[in-house]
Amino acid sequence: MNESIREFVTQLTNEQLFAVWFLIGAALVFWMQAGFAMVEAGFTRAKNTGNIIMKNLMDFCIGTVTFILIGFGLLMGEDLVGIIGKPGFDLFTSYANFNFSSFVFNLVFCATTATIVSGAMAERTKFLSYCVYSGVISAVIYPIEAHWIWGGGWLSQIGFHDFAGSCAIHMVGGISALIGAKILGARIGKFKRDKNGKVVKVGAFPGHNIALGALGVFILWLGWYGFNGAAATSVEQLGSIFLTTTIAPAVATVACMIFTWIKYGKPDVSMCLNASLAGLVAITAPCDVTDAFGAIVIGLVAGLLVVFGVWLLDYKLHIDDPVGAVAVHMMNGIWGTLSVGLFATDSAPGYAIANASGQKLVGLFYGGGFELMGLQLIGFASVAAWTAVTITVVFLIIKKIFGLRVTREEEITGLDATEHGMPSAYAGFSMLPDYIDEGETPIVVSGDVPVAEAVAVKKMPSFDDGTPKITKVEIVCKEARLESLKNAMMGIGITGMTVSHVLGCGAQKGKPEYYRGVQIEANLLPKVQVDVVVCTVPVTLVIETAKKVLYTGHIGDGKIFVYDVEDVVKVRTGETGIDAMKNFD
Repeated sequence: MNESIREFVTQLTNEQLFAVWFLIGAALVFWMQAGFAMVEAGFTRAKNTGNIIMKNLMDFCIGTVTFILIGFGLLMGEDLVGIIGKPGFDLFTSYANFNFSSFVFNLVFCATTATIVSGAMAERTKFLSYCVYSGVISAVIYPIEAHWIWGGGWLSQIGFHDFAGSCAIHMVGGISALIGAKILGARIGKFKRDKNGKVVKVGAFPGHNIALGALGVFILWLGWYGFNGAAATSVEQLGSIFLTTTIAPAVATVACMIFTWIKYGKPDVSMCLNASLAGLVAITAPCDVTDAFGAIVIGLVAGLLVVFGVWLLDYKLHIDDPVGAVAVHMMNGIWGTLSVGLFATDSAPGYAIANASGQKLVGLFYGGGFELMGLQLIGFASVAAWTAVTITVVFLIIKKIFGLRVTREEEITGLDATEHGMPSAYAGFSMLPDYIDEGETPIVVSGDVPVAEAVAVKKMPSFDDGTPKITKVEIVCKEARLESLKNAMMGIGITGMTVSHVLGCGAQKGKPEYYRGVQIEANLLPKVQVDVVVCTVPVTLVIETAKKVLYTGHIGDGKIFVYDVEDVVKVRTGETGIDAMKNFD
């Protein structure tokens, strides 16, 4: 009797603990909204940061309203012929008996689907239009296909498996992002075309704050333990899910780092951040049914697939996706969905995949044959078709009624100012202007005066010919050499100098650098300009000292310009000329 009571109490305690963990997991998934906002903001330009934050906020808020009104019923209502749930208002009519936990948990998942689309359409989408399609995704598109998988619909009945949403959430969000970005068009200057409309060059738009993007990735990774693990029903199953959810993104990131290091000469930071997310997306469907080996292979493929996806969109499909949402979520959502059919193993705790007849199914690589893979293919194809058709209709209707894209002037100015009336999300900070190369024909300026009548170039006297004069020496160099240059100048008696941060480049354009696999145009690079005015210190000494400090033998060492100064006026005393220069150099 005592043993029976003990077992009952233990079971009841476990149920209560996992019920609490279920809600904690929901809170972690909600916190992922912050991660998505940080990634998208960091990977795009500063002039659109406020707009991006607003979109990610409204994803959840608008999604909550539409989910209350219709989405939750379509997802979790009484099943109607395996297609949709029965819409209802139990939240209002039967609150005492309402499943609060289920509502909150499904709501935060729903909001995640909508926010994925934001990144691919960033920097050129009308805010009103964004709010409309975000609401439609949360109200109809996501709830219906999610009902097929999790609400007792036809896919769950035949044995299709997607534990936490590689298909239902990430693939759906990724497909919506792909179609939206295609209909919307690329950002100004992303693709340079010739007169026949053929893309001849892909432009790079480096994110304005990769540190912010990295913070977003870490937030998302933390939240993913709730995303994948919240529905676990035992400690063993939860531990296994945590393990696979850790291994896959780690392996994906290492694979991406090595590949980009080999391909581009240096490991690509933003691509590796994408790879971490790609590994998380890919492991989401099979996280509860695979083992460590499966997680390693899934992560390895995800890390390479995300690089391929970014390249494919840029160089073959010519679709502009600023944050890599399509490569991360659509491609790896598909891969994660299909990987269940390859790596599902009944050695995983709580394994429960079975077909409509109740027969246990395992993955192809674990001796299960092709049956489970076939079911996964059916699920992938049906959800993809539903999403592609419905979101295309939604985007085209919105484009017709409201318009999807902001004007050219609004895009160039930035959506913070034009859509939200805020000069900048970084008030008090000076931001570098955007330099957009649209591949236009350059303007050629030529003089009208014949060469024979041009002003003759005179040979200037040597710098130190003994004549007292004032000379300005302007030194442009790399920022890293500033401290050494300053110390060297002080060492030869120069005590006054002006230092400015400037942008510029020489004729050689510098060594090619890459951002997300796209070569960055080295038109304007950060430099420092040091201005020194001398009259007693020999100019040749200044020049030779600067050359010794700055020389490395590589492109970009800098340049030195020398000018005659007509006069100098000391404001405090009114002294001019040489007298004004006393105690200056």
